[in-house]
Amino acid sequence: VVAGSTAELGCSVLGDPTPWVQWHKEHGDLPWGRHEVDQEHTLRLYAVTPADAGTYVCTAQSPLGTATATVRLHV
Repeated sequence: VVAGSTAELGCSVLGDPTPWVQWHKEHGDLPWGRHEVDQEHTLRLYAVTPADAGTYVCTAQSPLGTATATVRLHV
């Protein structure tokens, strides 16, 4: 993405019972005050900076187990 724009990272989750979903950055924290996760589990990063580049991990967990997916963000 271009610096200053919004990045949208999707995480499609299905299951019964519905899994609990959490996003984190592999080496660092999600940008304070510049991110949100919507009801479809899409992570939005606002006003992206070069420091936001890296690997982001979506983790889905339910009583039946855990699954993870990663996405690499280039700024």
